[in-house]
Amino acid sequence: MTAFTGLAALTIAQAAPAWAARTAPTAPAAQAAQAAGVSGVARTAEPWRPRVMAALGDSISAGFNACGWYVPCASRSWSTGDHPSVRSHRLRMGDLGLAPRTVNLAVPGSTSAGLAAQVARAVERRADYVTILVGAQDACVSSERLMTPVDLYESRIAQALATFQAGRPGGRVFVASVPDVGRLWRIGKDSPVARGFWAVGRICPTMLARPTSASEADRARRERVRARIAGYNAALARVCVAYGPGCRHDGGQVFAQPFTLGHVSKWDFFHPNAAGQRLIAEKTFRMMRDWLAEPVVEPLPAP
Repeated sequence: MTAFTGLAALTIAQAAPAWAARTAPTAPAAQAAQAAGVSGVARTAEPWRPRVMAALGDSISAGFNACGWYVPCASRSWSTGDHPSVRSHRLRMGDLGLAPRTVNLAVPGSTSAGLAAQVARAVERRADYVTILVGAQDACVSSERLMTPVDLYESRIAQALATFQAGRPGGRVFVASVPDVGRLWRIGKDSPVARGFWAVGRICPTMLARPTSASEADRARRERVRARIAGYNAALARVCVAYGPGCRHDGGQVFAQPFTLGHVSKWDFFHPNAAGQRLIAEKTFRMMRDWLAEPVVEPLPAP
């Protein structure tokens, strides 16, 4: 464990998900009941069943470069993809007898600044389950000074989730942590092919510029970028806790995954390929699966 892996684990642990101790009065529909001014809630016999699911975020959720040359490939998305090689959330729900309509609203290149617009579109589509993975492009910019500050990132995520909660008060949100681009540098820096793609494409220069340099300045730069991503992940955990039981955070699972070059697209050595998308789906779905067996909580009318 490095210092910054430990930092990410500590900050996420300090924001332990509220859903670990959820009760009926604070379940998602109960929050809607409180907003509507009704007197209480009651469990129904029916488990929660999302009717519309939306993928939100950046190029990772869009499946970029997962099946073609520099194009989005929604069929390979870890969230809403329908290709069997990925075993997305959508397909894993299908294994359990669910068949939500799906829409992929993720935008390649998007940062936290673009999430609110995606959430508004999800509300328009009446999504009752959304997945969010965004933040790599907040850190992967041309220079460190252009990286999104953690407090601004956090406020953008909070605003976007507040929009969803207001528009779809019974909806649920799954938030995946931002991947560890520091690990990508470690596993790719000795590959001439990977270095060539990073240089020609100017891919994530804050982390991947001068990949073979062992200078103190370059080592410090990489650690600062990785720390910024750890800060984003801690912010995601805090926002999810504040949202309430209708939000799940992956607890840093995506950030902590020991992925290899076998999980990375050979078209840019940056985005996940189908195997990488499958890894994200596998590690994140287990964090929300029990929602599918949970009774729905409905508001009771006022006496």
